Amino acid sequence: MSETDLIIIGAGPGGYRAAEYAAKQGMKVTIFENNEVGGTCLNVGCIPTKTYVHSATFVEARERMATVIPQLRAGVEGILSHPNITLVREKAVFGKTPLLLEGVGKVPIIIATGSETKWLPIKGIDDPRVVDSTGLLNLENLPKRLAIIGAGVIGMEFASVFHRFGSEVTVIEYLKECLPALDSDIAKRLRKLLEKRGITFHMKTAVEDIADIEADVVLMATGRKPRTEGLNLETLGITLTPQGAIPVDDNYQLSILNSQLNGLYAIGDVNGRQMLAHAAEMQAVRAVNHILGKQDNIRFDIMPAAIFTDPEAACVGPTEDQLKAQNVPYVCKKSFWRANGKALAMNDTEGMLKLFADDDDRIIGCHAFGTHSADIVQEVSVLMCRDTTVSQLYDMVHIHPTLSEILLSATQ
Repeated sequence: MSETDLIIIGAGPGGYRAAEYAAKQGMKVTIFENNEVGGTCLNVGCIPTKTYVHSATFVEARERMATVIPQLRAGVEGILSHPNITLVREKAVFGKTPLLLEGVGKVPIIIATGSETKWLPIKGIDDPRVVDSTGLLNLENLPKRLAIIGAGVIGMEFASVFHRFGSEVTVIEYLKECLPALDSDIAKRLRKLLEKRGITFHMKTAVEDIADIEADVVLMATGRKPRTEGLNLETLGITLTPQGAIPVDDNYQLSILNSQLNGLYAIGDVNGRQMLAHAAEMQAVRAVNHILGKQDNIRFDIMPAAIFTDPEAACVGPTEDQLKAQNVPYVCKKSFWRANGKALAMNDTEGMLKLFADDDDRIIGCHAFGTHSADIVQEVSVLMCRDTTVSQLYDMVHIHPTLSEILLSATQ
């Protein structure tokens, strides 16, 4: 074991980031991966869906996906070729894999196995028309009619993309509004815009039988669940949360620690905290820092996110409904794409931004939809990490003409 300072299970965004960071700190790392490196995000998630978002046709999307994914995968392979990193291409199982058997309690172990599709127990779910996001990306022909169960991030992105490709798209959602993480006002405006363009939405609707759905392909987009099956965690006495996640503390170490589990961590989707690739990467840094005894100032309470519909949406911080429910004093300031010179010049005038501040004028959140809204919300996220006030933002020069002026307009 003297040749290994850290064991990592899974080479997705969390796993390979942990390996890269630890290796640069001088640690000898062994990382296990029995599938392609890069995890869900690179191979069947964020990256391939974004090639679809930025392609004009279904055929072009498939062609670009076939070149982009191998190129990025090669980049991850390059990261894992660091002399301090040993990539073991096999499944790691607690109680069976020799290195893990010897390492538990002696060498820090980071579990970074990600997540998988959460299938609902709906009658007819074994219908061959039903696919998850991976199955949809593997389709060789554009479906004439696509039905999507679930109006979360996955469902809304695919609805927008396949409608643009020419499919007749229907979205079925149990909740009263799409994109529950997004401010309801913003989400409703985005949904209404997509409805106006031709996407059909059935809100507050439960699917009881797949046979009732008239479509050539049915996408199950009802979320994801932590991937823990086959790890043999029960041999360590680990009890999962009701959502099937591995419980951890704020350093991503198992919160049910005992002497046997000393040094065991879980990062990324498998801990169920913030199921985003960039969250997994930062959790990796925190976990390695904790192992090394180093302090950091990562603000996990400030976690921006984006939804790549057309137009895209993004958010950071609480929604207005959440602020009201928590009785938090706040001020909401709004601005619109249609009043921005760059948006008018680009002919992209659909969009709205809501900026929230507390009673001390400190920025506490931003939700928006509109072209490049993710870039604008990222700026807000940076400002929030430094406890910036609206008045301070007002005094910051923004280039003209740019879409960033939409944010500046919200301060006036």
